[in-house]
Amino acid sequence: MTTSSAPEPVPVRIRVLLPGNQEVVARLCSRRQVRDGWRYEVGLPAYSNGPGDSVEPAEYRVWVRAPDHVRPVDGVSYDAVPTEYLKPSFVEEVLGPRRPSGWVLAKGGGRGPGRGGVVHAVDCEEAPAGAPVLTLERALNAAEQPGVRLCSLCGAAAELDPVLKGFDHGFDET
Repeated sequence: MTTSSAPEPVPVRIRVLLPGNQEVVARLCSRRQVRDGWRYEVGLPAYSNGPGDSVEPAEYRVWVRAPDHVRPVDGVSYDAVPTEYLKPSFVEEVLGPRRPSGWVLAKGGGRGPGRGGVVHAVDCEEAPAGAPVLTLERALNAAEQPGVRLCSLCGAAAELDPVLKGFDHGFDET
C-alpha cells in the first residue's frame, strides 16, 4: 500500500453573492470549466442540528456560476484551488479549434473579376481590418452581386458555394 505525501488542498476564502444582495465569505473548494463558463464549488457556513438539542457548525456545499455569484477576496491567491478544465470533444480534438463565425466583404475597384469585391472568412489574412462582420444571409447576398467573388484561400468559396448553387452541385445524379 502506498500513501500520498501530497497535502490535501486547503480551500481558500471567496465572497459569495446570495439572493437579496447578501454577501458572505465562504470557502472555494474547487473550480470546473463548463461549455458556458465556470462553476465554483463553494462551502457556505451554516449550522446543523446535532444530537439532542445541540446546534453544530456545518458547511453547505453548492456549485455556483462564476463570476455571477462569486467575487475574489483581496490578497487571496486562487492558484492552488483544484481546477478541472473543459476537455475538448472528439470532434474538436480531430478538427482543432473552431474558426470565428461570419464573413467580411473586401470592396473591390477597377475592372475584371473581383471588381465588386471579395467575400472572406473573418479570420482570413486577406480580410480587411475593421470591416463589418456579415451574417450568412448578408454574405450570400453580397456573393450574388455582379463582380463579387468568394475567397478560395480562407475557404469562403468552399463554405458558401454549396449554399449558393445547391448542395447537389458536383455530385453525379443517378
